[in-house]
Amino acid sequence: MDALTLDGRAAIVTGAGSGLGRAEALALAAAGARLILNDLPGTAVHQVAEEITAAGGQAAVSAGDAGEWATGEQLVAAALGAYGRLDILVNNAGVLRDRMVFTMSAGEWDTVIRVHLRGHFVTTRFATAHWREQSKRAGGPVYGRIVNTSSEAFLLGSPGQPNYAAAKAGIAALTVTTARSCARYGVTANAICPRARTAMTADLMGPPPAGVDPLDPRHVAPLVVYLASPAAAGINGEVFVVHGGVAAVMAPPTVREVFQAAEHGSADGMWTLESVRRALGPMSAAPPGAPGFACEDTLALASETIGFTAPGGGGGR
Repeated sequence: MDALTLDGRAAIVTGAGSGLGRAEALALAAAGARLILNDLPGTAVHQVAEEITAAGGQAAVSAGDAGEWATGEQLVAAALGAYGRLDILVNNAGVLRDRMVFTMSAGEWDTVIRVHLRGHFVTTRFATAHWREQSKRAGGPVYGRIVNTSSEAFLLGSPGQPNYAAAKAGIAALTVTTARSCARYGVTANAICPRARTAMTADLMGPPPAGVDPLDPRHVAPLVVYLASPAAAGINGEVFVVHGGVAAVMAPPTVREVFQAAEHGSADGMWTLESVRRALGPMSAAPPGAPGFACEDTLALASETIGFTAPGGGGGR
């Protein structure tokens, strides 16, 4: 069990005032972590801090806009000032501005990209810089854990969420890049694609069922705590889909088919317009349908639906 404890560790959680961030913060505190909680200024994030301290944990609030450069710097400084260390970063802050791509405003695009993608980058930038400097001083790897929040929207090409899907795809790419860049310093970076019933997703779901709600954010939190723990030292650069009692680790994109120009009429083996036509003609002749570059496998994991309907009644976002 020692590999699962977070006793003595210091963690930053963004978007900690409600929903997933709140559930993750409470679970991290229950595992022994000392928390810096971030959200926009307001009473919600302070109530979470009070809940943690009332249960015997330690939590301080560092409010601010996750998309601001100064906020990322401020959060790392707050952890070092309060606890003398930083071990864990959980990026969760986010907003929605759903609209079809042909009616979306520049502001709706910019807000979502800024809070989600830039917000993940800003905190990652300052946390990894700290760990890199620590590693240089120590002459070897240190302890650093990043858990980012992506979404199935980027896997599915969510039609009414071009801004959100693009941001979440960027977060997955940022996660893998961070994992590859910082592993030498002892830092791991992984991403989750959660389905959870929160204020942000309320319009996409009906009321919770009687009894156990499979979309309760609390069911996502154990995976986050595990990825933040010493036990997960060998897990790096992975993307998980998680909800209820289901978790899936995603495979990276694969090559579906390879075309060689030389096999389609090119004299010198290089592409010409005619050889491209011959190669892609069968694809072009297919009836219009769903986008080819999309992963719908996750829809069949369970029947909980957030905005999508899969064959057999499954769903997700």
